[in-house]
Amino acid sequence: MECFFGSYNLPADNDVRKSSVVTFHIPEIGIRFKAPFDAVDSDHSDYASLLALLEFIDSNQKYFSNHGFEIFGDNLHVVNQVNQKEDIPAKFRPLLEKAMAYRKKYRFSLQWVAPRDNSAFDFLFD
Repeated sequence: MECFFGSYNLPADNDVRKSSVVTFHIPEIGIRFKAPFDAVDSDHSDYASLLALLEFIDSNQKYFSNHGFEIFGDNLHVVNQVNQKEDIPAKFRPLLEKAMAYRKKYRFSLQWVAPRDNSAFDFLFD
């Protein structure tokens, strides 16, 4: 099952007083999620998005119990850090550890996808 995650930086003068929107999409089961988030930077937002997706998967095993899944994100730093191909800043180590615990539990693959192919953004502006 394919799953997509990502985040979008909001303008500084937005009404929700947050810095970004975190989002994920699971096309096969029709799940779309988006929520405002106050992030330190775009990597922080994307970790929040990935962890929101993984927490959803963990809490909704009725959709995933018979499926393997592939996760796609457009932040190459986050993808490479979780895939242990790039060093992570110390401030994000706890987020990486959470992601790795989910990876150990569910053995998902994580791959980079171009932003134009990331379906997590398809509904961002509705």
